Amino acid sequence: MAVRLPPNGVLPARARGLEVALGTGNRRQTQIASQHILDAACTMLRAPRLRVDVGGVRPADGDGELHGLYTPSNGGPKRDRVQVWMFTARRRQVVAFKTFLRTLLHELCHHLDYERLQLDDSFHTEGFYKRESSLMRAVLAPNVAPPARSRASGADAASPISTAP
Repeated sequence: MAVRLPPNGVLPARARGLEVALGTGNRRQTQIASQHILDAACTMLRAPRLRVDVGGVRPADGDGELHGLYTPSNGGPKRDRVQVWMFTARRRQVVAFKTFLRTLLHELCHHLDYERLQLDDSFHTEGFYKRESSLMRAVLAPNVAPPARSRASGADAASPISTAP
């Protein structure tokens, strides 16, 4: 399964904003830029919005570091939440941009599994990683022009999550 997004300049522009914010090492700026990406992606994918929390140093134990976490609200009054951490546990360095972005999109995929695909569980399957990779390609698409405003029919109106390989 792939996630299909119409070619547009919104997500790549927001990804560039995230790259700049992350480069500053400022958690608040990084959280705002991360929220902008998730808001745009959820709108384009017709999924309920998420709340993102950007933490400092990644939690770690003997098995490794936690990169991100998706927490569904389970019908509660709060929005589903994504947590991502921006500093490595061992060296306390800012996480590389593409690693941080992939983690953010990975957690978004869990949200899509529950909200759009209506799956009972969101496992790390081959299909899950294909969805994650397709989102990553869409967000990092270079030099993509924004879509025309009056295109609301045909393939543009199709479901954004495809079962096509």
